[in-house]
Amino acid sequence: MNVSVSSADYGQMALTASLAKKQQEAQGQAALQLIESAAVAVPQPAPTESTMDSSDERVGSNINIMV
Repeated sequence: MNVSVSSADYGQMALTASLAKKQQEAQGQAALQLIESAAVAVPQPAPTESTMDSSDERVGSNINIMV
């Protein structure tokens, strides 16, 4: 088996590797931008009269069930 690689082949491999690296970096940047845009804070609803009257906002959130 004769495996000989010319300098042109090395150049082609180097170019291909460089382009692949640039593509991966671009995809990484796009992924980071997507993650950052999804991390926007969600506004909390304004308190209503029923929640303002309650002395404990957690009332009813604890349910004890005995079987």
